[in-house]
Amino acid sequence: DHSSSLTPISPLFSPMAVARLLSLVCVAAVLCPPSVVSQTCKEGDKCSEGGGGKLLIKGGIVVNEDVEMISDILIDNGHIQLIATEIAADSETRVVDARGKYVMPGGIDPHTHLEMPFMGEVACDTFATGHQAALAGGTTMHIDFALPVDGSLVKGWEEWRKKAAKANMDYGFHMAVTAWNDKVAEEMEYLAKNKGVNSYKFFMAYKGALMVTDEQLVEGFRHCKKIGALAQVHAENGDAVAAGQKYIAEELQILGPEGHALSRPAILEVEATERAINLAAWVNTPLYVVHVMSKGAMEAVARARQAGYRIIGEPTAAGLTLDESKMWDPDFKTAAAHVMSPPIRKHDVDGIALQNALKNRVLSLVATDHAVFNSTQKAKGKHDFRVLPNGVNGLEERIPVLWTTMVNTGKITPMDFVRITSTEAARIFNVYPQKGVIREGSDADLYVLDPTVEYTISPQTHHSALDTNVFEGIKCRGKVGTTISR
Repeated sequence: DHSSSLTPISPLFSPMAVARLLSLVCVAAVLCPPSVVSQTCKEGDKCSEGGGGKLLIKGGIVVNEDVEMISDILIDNGHIQLIATEIAADSETRVVDARGKYVMPGGIDPHTHLEMPFMGEVACDTFATGHQAALAGGTTMHIDFALPVDGSLVKGWEEWRKKAAKANMDYGFHMAVTAWNDKVAEEMEYLAKNKGVNSYKFFMAYKGALMVTDEQLVEGFRHCKKIGALAQVHAENGDAVAAGQKYIAEELQILGPEGHALSRPAILEVEATERAINLAAWVNTPLYVVHVMSKGAMEAVARARQAGYRIIGEPTAAGLTLDESKMWDPDFKTAAAHVMSPPIRKHDVDGIALQNALKNRVLSLVATDHAVFNSTQKAKGKHDFRVLPNGVNGLEERIPVLWTTMVNTGKITPMDFVRITSTEAARIFNVYPQKGVIREGSDADLYVLDPTVEYTISPQTHHSALDTNVFEGIKCRGKVGTTISR
């Protein structure tokens, strides 16, 4: 099978949380010897220029989470062979000139939804087009969420493996748990032991579809602890959201995309985050809170971490940089493109607070929650936000947008940037030091970023299958020019 058995480097748990994660992550080896990827691939094209032989990256500013230095990197057979100054290249070695540019570990996006069936539609980015976008943006691995099929987690895993046959880079799977019974418990253990799935997501929202009860949440947390897996939650109060949607739509007659934001206020995210943390603390298991979108939810994570609980908070690129006002845009296409759950919040209140929490290590790493539906699919909800497919893009934009927002402004260093975009995810999901670091013997997953190049994000030039882009118009300084994926 395509699983890697790796020893965890950094323990995930404080004395308050003693469960042990399996040192397994499903990582599909889909590329042959190192492939150099430039920002030229489009749908239908091959993303790799591929080929065997050695590759030498010359004179770049090599950055890991704990060091920054000017060095050469020699790559052979998909691995980093040598890191030194003035490495000589023979006639068969391809050379990438990285002088004056940053060379960083390939990004790891721990939260994506490629080809996901949701709200009557299927996300328009396949593993092929999603990977094109990711590689163009410096991301060389992602972890996708697989959903049960006919109530079976194993069938769901198998279905997602079929989808991933079109992969152009390494990937892993989380499994969503949307019901609770003996079969689910048995399949969780089977997937953890035999397929390397070491993280399971529980939805506290989407009533009548994906949502689990508090009782099921507790049972799931206990089982994660038993089998050594990491529990994850989508934290929104699903019952209150359902009531809010009904009130906003039927009583107030607000049916546009702004109704989505109004029916899912931050307080419902905060309540669910606090509840999930308390239940995980009672069970005594670590907890990973996906897409922390509000200041209040972040503060709940901060309080728990300060109290000694092992809680991991994950903001998204959209939540860190965008503003909820776009959902009030008079152009439906623009407003609908920004609908995701939990919603994007007020940037000057929530976005800035999330940035500061990331800077201060209250929040641990940055994901995208990349789940894209094109404007035709989003139009399904033109007359009722309740049936508007939720999801935004970010696989290609995460690294340049965060570099522009966090590094260029002096909020974090390039070393911190590597930690939040690659190393921390590698540690949490047990693929470090195979990934998440530029080190001799590690996978040749890295990218070269030119900090002087300026460009404006546009759906006309991005590599996703999506026809919109929530980051459209953002001016970035710092562009990924070359991505190397093993």
